[in-house]
Amino acid sequence: MRLAVATPFVDRRHGTERAVAELIERLAEKYGCEIELYAQRVDDLALSGKDTSSIQRDSGIHWRRVLSLPGPHLLRFAFWYFINYWRRLWDRHARGVRFDFVFSPGINCPDAKVILVHAVFHRVEELERNSKPSGLRGLHRRLYYGLLCFLERRLYTSKKVTLAAVSRHTAAQLAQYFGRNDVTVIPNGVDTQQFRPGARLAQREATRDRWRLSRNDRVLLLVGNDWRNKGLDTLLQATALCKELPIRLLILGQDDPGSFAARVGELGLAKRVEFAPPSPDILSFYAPADIVVAPSLEDSFNLPALEAMACGLPVIVSPEAGISEWVTPGHDAVLLKDPRDASELAEAIRSLVSDPEHAARMGENAVRTASTLTWDRHAEAVFQLLSQIKKN
Repeated sequence: MRLAVATPFVDRRHGTERAVAELIERLAEKYGCEIELYAQRVDDLALSGKDTSSIQRDSGIHWRRVLSLPGPHLLRFAFWYFINYWRRLWDRHARGVRFDFVFSPGINCPDAKVILVHAVFHRVEELERNSKPSGLRGLHRRLYYGLLCFLERRLYTSKKVTLAAVSRHTAAQLAQYFGRNDVTVIPNGVDTQQFRPGARLAQREATRDRWRLSRNDRVLLLVGNDWRNKGLDTLLQATALCKELPIRLLILGQDDPGSFAARVGELGLAKRVEFAPPSPDILSFYAPADIVVAPSLEDSFNLPALEAMACGLPVIVSPEAGISEWVTPGHDAVLLKDPRDASELAEAIRSLVSDPEHAARMGENAVRTASTLTWDRHAEAVFQLLSQIKKN
């Protein structure tokens, strides 16, 4: 099977992009697929050949570099959406490149035959409206999400496009907003060889020294981009309610720490909060952590929570995240009732910090749950879906 995969970039520093990397590597290596990867940037991925004018006929991942444009995110995405489509037209007519169909993780191009949905921006845009962002940044976000919603309506309502979703949570939104009741659910996975308790513990002492943590410090880790949507404000409030505990917050992701600086100061948390940019070595952030906290307002899956579970960490997750469908509350995770309720989150944190034996048991159970959700199973399900489409 020969696939064109359209995604702006692939790396292992971001959730969706890491999921794409894990998937296409397995499709190429295990199932012998020929992947024509249309992307602007590729990192941390085994390539069979970079952009070339020759027609590749062997299985593997071949990067067809797509031009990028500097500027605001709205402009960059609009340029990407159309230029990767025209690049494929050029390759098909001028260079004789052929593929069975185009696969896309989300709304990346107008010619996708199969889309694996990692986020429904109609829902994100609703949350954005309710938060009433102001200024030029707020205007830019409104315009950007408006474009994404317009493209979702065009693509997701077309029965010519096969849709899959990473959770039942996302599939329900596709039914709600676009009337699509034919969506296949294919959950994300985790690499249990990379993310495991032994690997985390091997780095724990060194990484805690790097962050200048004392033996008594209890580290809460939040991972993800768009920290407002990830529930950072609720987490900051909850931490302030737990001032009697030796808590440190480590916030990892691609967002502007400055937009939360005033809030951190108001709550008296300046000495307790650290911000860090995305890193390909995500395990080095799970290593010093004691609890992973994910009080998302909206999250199609929340891959970091699953990776943390595989590492044996207790996690606190939101009912608005897809990962909540695979956990058993009180057994392998704490499931919040309301991710906006700082008091509820504070109580969940307090119960895990004050009862380390309970936290350890939860982490042990989490490892077993995570072992049922692997990238191998994810790739197998995607390949079966693609094979069925090709057969029809």
